[in-house]
Amino acid sequence: MTENQATALLPPGTSDVLPPDAAFEAAQLERIIKHFSTFGYERINPPLFEFEETLLSGLGKAISQDTFRLMDPLSQRMLALRSDMTPQLARIATSRLANQPRPLRLSYAGQVIRVRGSHARPERQFAQVGVELIGADLPNADAEVISMAVDGLTKLGIKEVSVDLTIPTLVPAYCASLNLNKDTTSLIRDALNKKDVAGIVSLSGRLGPEAAKTLSIMLNAVGPANSIMATLSNLQLDHVPDIERESLSAVIEAIRFVAPNLSLTVDASENRGFEYHSGVSYSFFAKNVRGELGRGGRYQTRAPNGSEEPSTGLTLFMDTVIKALPRPEIEPQAFHPVGQKTNDANKFRDQGWRVINGLSEVKDIEAEARRMKCTHLIRGSKIYKID
Repeated sequence: MTENQATALLPPGTSDVLPPDAAFEAAQLERIIKHFSTFGYERINPPLFEFEETLLSGLGKAISQDTFRLMDPLSQRMLALRSDMTPQLARIATSRLANQPRPLRLSYAGQVIRVRGSHARPERQFAQVGVELIGADLPNADAEVISMAVDGLTKLGIKEVSVDLTIPTLVPAYCASLNLNKDTTSLIRDALNKKDVAGIVSLSGRLGPEAAKTLSIMLNAVGPANSIMATLSNLQLDHVPDIERESLSAVIEAIRFVAPNLSLTVDASENRGFEYHSGVSYSFFAKNVRGELGRGGRYQTRAPNGSEEPSTGLTLFMDTVIKALPRPEIEPQAFHPVGQKTNDANKFRDQGWRVINGLSEVKDIEAEARRMKCTHLIRGSKIYKID
């Protein structure tokens, strides 16, 4: 390995985004933010890092293991780099915007960095863009956020977007209704995370056959929304888990009303990546695109005085969104040879052209224009396409 190659190495999970991809990603991000603004979502720009005790309180506790820390040489206090922007939005909503009318609609965009990636998402630094709807505990709130995101992704050019719904509180609520000890509950959650039906069956002695059967059905409840909800509706559940099941059903009904043709699936027991979510949650996918386009769900914000607000929101992962789109077309740009009037070049810039200035005399102007990846040439006050 040469010295240049060694110094060009980047940490795992990071990458350089080069032209024209960097500009293309930025342009698509702004299109999504503008789309969100048409629904009344106002943009907020929180800092990249905060004091550790601030960033990792409230919702941030659930993602503390994904968070980089460093010592601030000025304050001599520990700082944390954000690994998710939702906790920051929750902090702002419950402090600086606490007196604003509810529901509060906020949007955001920015880079996040994580200690480690995952099998499904190995990237450790990437751009997030998303929204939070704070102060609304209604199925229509979830339906608004989900349908708005799908509409925005579709307008970018992503085809056949689908939404996978889950209710990460359903299994814990059911386990609580069984009055199980912590060890058994932990074994159940571990089996569910691994999609291990045999593991659930092996716990029949602790659970009883009926409870083991119910949990096995929840674990296998993966597929089209209508059929899965029909399966879940046949389960005999106590009051609290029944509330969770009905909450999922109500959200599906609300989505069907505003987006009747949207493809909906359900994975009733999924909870990985939804650590701070407290209700119906969801992921966005597109046909022939590897990985999630984004995810979101319900959660509770907590104010400094301890009061909580129901909220829902989503985050789109821009790197995956960009991979789902056709490669950006090379924009035409014109070459302005050295020695010509600057006003000629500026006239075309004002018309929307990208104009590259020549910096030195060359024998073959057209060859130099091609070398600079220009498609057109400025001659005086006119512009010509290069053959």
